[in-house]
Amino acid sequence: MNRLFTIFIVSAMVLGIAVGWAINQYATPVQAKAVAENLSIVTDVFLRLIKMIIAPLVFSTLVAGIAHMEDASAIGRVGAKTMGWFISASLVSLTIGLVMVHILQPGAGMHLAVPDVGAAGSAVDMTKFNLKEFVSHIFPKSIVEAMANNEILQIVIFSIFVGTAVSALEDRAPAVLVLVEQISAIMLKVTSYVMKTAPLAIFAALGATIATQGIGVLATYAKFVGGFYLSLGVLWTLLIAVVTLIVGPRALKLIAAIREPALLAFSTASSEAAFPGTLHALETWGVSKRVASFVLPLGYSFNLDGSMMYCTFATLFIAQVYSVHLSIGQQITMLLLLMVTSKGMAGVPRASLVVIAATLSFFRLPEAGLLLILAVDHLLDMGRSATNVVGNSVAAAVVAKWERQIEVPAQAAPAAA
Repeated sequence: MNRLFTIFIVSAMVLGIAVGWAINQYATPVQAKAVAENLSIVTDVFLRLIKMIIAPLVFSTLVAGIAHMEDASAIGRVGAKTMGWFISASLVSLTIGLVMVHILQPGAGMHLAVPDVGAAGSAVDMTKFNLKEFVSHIFPKSIVEAMANNEILQIVIFSIFVGTAVSALEDRAPAVLVLVEQISAIMLKVTSYVMKTAPLAIFAALGATIATQGIGVLATYAKFVGGFYLSLGVLWTLLIAVVTLIVGPRALKLIAAIREPALLAFSTASSEAAFPGTLHALETWGVSKRVASFVLPLGYSFNLDGSMMYCTFATLFIAQVYSVHLSIGQQITMLLLLMVTSKGMAGVPRASLVVIAATLSFFRLPEAGLLLILAVDHLLDMGRSATNVVGNSVAAAVVAKWERQIEVPAQAAPAAA
């Protein structure tokens, strides 16, 4: 069934590209836009269904995972290991983006004139990006409001408090624990129903994008897009090598297990869409439920490897386009700045662009450079989203190995023996 579903997804991608190209070639721009708007209805409905699932699923799985920890020290231990991995992975992702953009020089040779200050001021809403708003945004003033708005970071904070409280109780509040486990099981079942419509959503999303922008957009930004995907390939190779070194050869089966969530994230340009499938794939592969349901939701707030790499890559690309030189000290400062600011990506609309815009402003680079990457941002977001899924899956597997919480499935046991 999984193989058949993968065939459906790949077929939907190919058909979406073909239909989008045909519309782009043979329809007028007005007609193409109308068709794209109609196709986007399918994508919007699918993403709404996914967002409908996220809040209760994150809350129930995280509370259940924490509550099953042996004690508060176990929560702190797993949390410390998880955050240690996230920080290390973040620094590596940012550094790879910085190094690769220097090697490839995707923006060199364009030599665009520096535009007027504020030319791109309307491209991204910067009002939400400051220290006060970021810190305040982490903590929910109402869990109902946080769930209504799908504020993942706020839901994670509330879930950690609830799960820790349940774990600290002597009787572990069995009725509450059973309830959240049942909610988790129900939401996973609902997710399986929603996922059956994924091929339709993928077809509609790609068809709409190609119909309006055309395949030529890839050629226009070939060096930038190709360079970024090459950088993602370097990151993927490093992640797979490290997880294989830590976990062992079975790590290769993990990559195979998450191919469908990663493909879904790539096709829809949404990491959220792949969350339920990733959680299920991790548990099926062998990551214990308590670790998977603890690490994965945190990863969606603190471990967006693909998005972080994009921040350094895109920021320095813009600097190259306008022939602005940044010293080594400035680039190190940029890396550390992005290390902190990227942790606020979750829950902020057009998050990567907000972070990039803030970085451009900090280093007094032309914010109008954002307009250069807006045209292909969706295409790049597809790669970022898939990489986020891989990065969080690797993080869960590594933490599970450190905690000795990898449970080899029964069907894999004879082979392992």
